[in-house]
Amino acid sequence: MTSWNMWLKNCYKILIPVILGLIFNCNAFGQELLCDVQINSQGVQSVDKRVITEMQRAIKDFMNQRRWTNDNFKVEERIKCTIFLTLSGTVGNYTATAQIVASRPVYGTSYESRLINFLDKDWGFQYVEGQPLDFQPGTFTSNLTSLLAYYAYIIIGLDYDTFSKLGGKNYYNFAQQVGQNATQGGLKGWNQFDGTNTRYFYLENLMSQQFAGFREALYDFYRKGMDNYIDKPEDARPLLLEVLRKLKIAFDQRPTSILINSYLDMKADEFINILKESTKPEQKQEAFTILSQIDPTKIEKYQGLIK
Repeated sequence: MTSWNMWLKNCYKILIPVILGLIFNCNAFGQELLCDVQINSQGVQSVDKRVITEMQRAIKDFMNQRRWTNDNFKVEERIKCTIFLTLSGTVGNYTATAQIVASRPVYGTSYESRLINFLDKDWGFQYVEGQPLDFQPGTFTSNLTSLLAYYAYIIIGLDYDTFSKLGGKNYYNFAQQVGQNATQGGLKGWNQFDGTNTRYFYLENLMSQQFAGFREALYDFYRKGMDNYIDKPEDARPLLLEVLRKLKIAFDQRPTSILINSYLDMKADEFINILKESTKPEQKQEAFTILSQIDPTKIEKYQGLIK
């Protein structure tokens, strides 16, 4: 065998396993989101079920097949989320409410802690069966793709906030840009004059310096607390109390904050379940005091902490 052939043979021995490895591992990294979509179309008269099925598929593909970051996510690392749409209006021109839900797994457990559970009442969009859902950052294409992109960035930002301090900042900036562009469509929910319980103010709160301490405390709670909860539950509780203290500081400045209201609606049971097992009465009393001040509508529920 010539030296040339020997060199080729050795190259094949080296390169073929590498190429095969790349082929078989190309699916080891996927997009960031694992999004489910559920649609209730009973409020739309004479709508063809096929159109709704196609809409559902198109939205799922848009959320799940697009790359939203420059980071690689393994399949098991994708962020689980669900969009529940309740449609009304007429065929082709829809109004809707959307419940946006996302969660983050707690390391070493099967438990998933909610990141967002937000009801957006101002979804208005056009959808034509078979029409591609186009989105280009920096431009406005349609209200539907703007809404989807906005929440993709919000969900990713919230997830990143729990893995590094203020780690979601860039994605909130992207969501803000989407919102600013979407005001061109003239539909509700994108600006400050559309009410206080809107997606505009949800993001405005997240980006406000008044909530920076709260977001930093969330990182400590998740990374140092919840991710170690299975082994060190007593270490998680002081961190959860720090989240409540920072939330109280924000509440004192923004008592009508949509972010605070939404967060407590989502997290009240989690606070109770974690803190009621504390062996330190002062922890439970402090938690009760703060929660009853910033969320008095649930005071009977929070009394479970001190009974």
